Amino acid sequence: MPDEPTRARTTRLHPHCVAVYGTLKRGGSNHRFLRGARFLGRTRLNTIALYDLGAYPGAKLEPSRGVEVELFAVTDAGLRRVDWLEEYNPQDPASGTYDRRWLATPLGPAWVYLYNPGVKGRRRIVQGGWR
Repeated sequence: MPDEPTRARTTRLHPHCVAVYGTLKRGGSNHRFLRGARFLGRTRLNTIALYDLGAYPGAKLEPSRGVEVELFAVTDAGLRRVDWLEEYNPQDPASGTYDRRWLATPLGPAWVYLYNPGVKGRRRIVQGGWR
């Protein structure tokens, strides 16, 4: 499958599109949480900025020069696994470590996990990717 398809496509079996930017990317320490997901491609988002949190990055909804993301089509169970990893609370999204937001990407809309806590004193990654 090419790295840069023209549009991300979900299916009935993989109905959710998730854009990942840190440990969930291919080769990352948490990529196993995307087992069974279909890789859809790579792109950049200039609507988020990354912050280096040490063991993982956190994204904030801020302009940037382009954050590298990978898109995956996931099942309902796959989305629940990532929600669990990211400590996303669907009943109260602001209370979890991450909020899940539907954002436009050049390959089509996708869920993106945004870091809820403050990032004061953390290094901002203005372009590219995390590690």
